[in-house]
Amino acid sequence: MTQKEIRVPADGLKRMLTRVFTAAGGSETEAEAIAANLVEANLAGHESHGVIRTQRYLFWAANGTLVFGKSVETVSEAPGFALLDGGHGFGQVIGPRAVAIGIAKARDNGFALIGLRRAGHLGRIGALAEQAIAAGLVSIHFVNVANSVLVAPFGGAARRMSTAPVCIGVPNAEGDFVLDFATSQVAEGKVLVARNAGRQAPPGSLIGPDGAPTTDPDALYGPTRPGVVDDPRAGPGALAPMGLHKGSGLALACELLAGALTGSGTATEGGTKRSHNGMLSIYLDPDLMDDGHGWAASAAAYIAEIRACPPADPESPVMVPGDPERKRRAERLANGLPLAPDVWESLLAAGESKGLDRGELKALSGV
Repeated sequence: MTQKEIRVPADGLKRMLTRVFTAAGGSETEAEAIAANLVEANLAGHESHGVIRTQRYLFWAANGTLVFGKSVETVSEAPGFALLDGGHGFGQVIGPRAVAIGIAKARDNGFALIGLRRAGHLGRIGALAEQAIAAGLVSIHFVNVANSVLVAPFGGAARRMSTAPVCIGVPNAEGDFVLDFATSQVAEGKVLVARNAGRQAPPGSLIGPDGAPTTDPDALYGPTRPGVVDDPRAGPGALAPMGLHKGSGLALACELLAGALTGSGTATEGGTKRSHNGMLSIYLDPDLMDDGHGWAASAAAYIAEIRACPPADPESPVMVPGDPERKRRAERLANGLPLAPDVWESLLAAGESKGLDRGELKALSGV
């Protein structure tokens, strides 16, 4: 821990942010769900989808991009299928509800296909896969962001795609497999974290307006303006796709499946600044495919074999997706969440903007 870093107890931070989102207009239950989701992202080590989003969420709630008090509405359904509409409600409420519907249908039918459109920012998609895993299900999620053009296609020098996450969750008795990644080289929030800390973005993550690589976060956000919430759509450059043409192709698939197919809209659709997530999810009861071959034992044995691979660096053992999050979660639950001073200040300022007392917020947080 650096001297500048502030350690905040996870439960205290949840209480503090619940108070903030309640003051912003959410019910106690909704505010608690939003706060818990953001804090959980930080616990897992995904700061880009964590509490750093607070000010942006409040800004979106104020301008109508996000709407408190929404739940999912069913557009159409069949025994193993549902198309749902989130009505621009907070993704921390809409997402888990859509997953719950998928879980119920998969339990009844062995599988389910769920389309979700017009959901507010869903946050860390891995949390949704973990929800399905807790029910014993395999799940696959393709996600896009309508009206959020941030990523240049491979070979391009202009934005055309969203960060388009993909997530796959598989239950495993010795540690669940949770693969969760943006199809951009890095998630937009990671550039925001670097910008707020006064650092350059990771090499290879951004391009400038000429298509040349850059590490300057201003390429994504434009120049910093005091009192203005950072907008990743304001800069002249773009995020780069992961994996060159392969990542670019996967991002395009997300736009087609989560955006066009669900009716949520692709990254370039809409003509307004109101953005939202689309998601196409597949849920599978793995026992449906087990004819006695013992899928769970086979999966566990192979994951164990991967972990047992001799590491290239003796200090860094081989891990599978989900291991880093479990390791960080255990450490941060024990020692508190590490927050940069500017992030901590932004949370206090967010509460003050809703009429809350700074001293009350600190007392709730336990700092």
